Amino acid sequence: MVIGGGMAGVSAAAHLAPHGRVTLIEAESSLAYHTTGRSAALFVVNYGGHGTRPLAAASAGFFADPPEGATDAPLLTDRGLLWIADGTRMDALRTIAAEPQPAGYETVLVDAATALEMVPRLRPDRVAGGLIEPQARDIDVAGLHQAFVRVARRHGSEIATSSPVTSIRRDGSGWQVITRGDTFTADVVVNAAGAWGDTVAALAGVRPIGLEPRRRTAFMVPGSSDFADWPFVIDVDHLFYFKPDGVQILCSLAEEEPDEPGDPRPRMEDVALAIERINAVTDLDIRTVNSQWTGLRTFAPDGELVIGEDPEQRGFYWLVGLGGIGIATSPAYGSLLASLVTGARLAPELREAGVDPQLLSPARFRETVAG
Repeated sequence: MVIGGGMAGVSAAAHLAPHGRVTLIEAESSLAYHTTGRSAALFVVNYGGHGTRPLAAASAGFFADPPEGATDAPLLTDRGLLWIADGTRMDALRTIAAEPQPAGYETVLVDAATALEMVPRLRPDRVAGGLIEPQARDIDVAGLHQAFVRVARRHGSEIATSSPVTSIRRDGSGWQVITRGDTFTADVVVNAAGAWGDTVAALAGVRPIGLEPRRRTAFMVPGSSDFADWPFVIDVDHLFYFKPDGVQILCSLAEEEPDEPGDPRPRMEDVALAIERINAVTDLDIRTVNSQWTGLRTFAPDGELVIGEDPEQRGFYWLVGLGGIGIATSPAYGSLLASLVTGARLAPELREAGVDPQLLSPARFRETVAG
């Protein structure tokens, strides 16, 4: 039983489905209603905690060569990533450049002239240099989500929407999961409920992890097809980002403000501050917003993903705390979860990337989270 129909839930279902009967339940009327459906995802390995980064590298093979029939178009398209800094923050760029990279990936420090050549609308007096990650790619989020759904259904998985969980209780050696309209039984429960992860755990009598949902707002402004070759541009201190999206520009304040699980709405002050910061480093002179939205990115207390069986409740598995890297790492963490549930050896790509299940296990919280 997989609870949650976002990227984590469908990846879990797709990877578990070949090994047994899988049912995925989603509270909303459609899958990927919350964070997954509001993400502007980039495939980049130089992001997240040290336990998490190997998952991105291990996901590369799936993105390049997804299962036959799972996709209708490539999941990745060329984009590139450009970190920028003013004269006071060049040391921060050098710190990122000095971080170890997986084989086949690189970062390149560039001067201001090169950064301006890549994005001519940057202001020369506000950009002292940049750091390029040329292997960064745009992810087709909807296509990736659908790929996992197709794989899960191909193996006979059942998907139930409009099914909020009201109760979870032990049923002998397994579980009984009750929704508003149905009762399901399962040997294993996978908690992939995102911002509601601790809430779902409480329904099962499992102690919380201490998950923290954090809001992030994005919006579209008028752009131009002339900007199509620009990279994804992000401030070294995560004060904003922007990238071309067709004839528009997708922008964000890149904020991480704690919030409650729910359906957040954009705050005009966040949009206005992002526009002010982007206008300060470019001559785009943004004045009009075409559309805007807000999603919740959920973090564990230490910022790493939480994947594995709860040491205090057999058969209850966590797949939460995906933060800002839950889409780029989804092929690998689905594979890891399936190995942990079935007891199988880790897939070769996980081993080669150096994925360490112990660094991601929920057991790391059990001595520090109060009962």
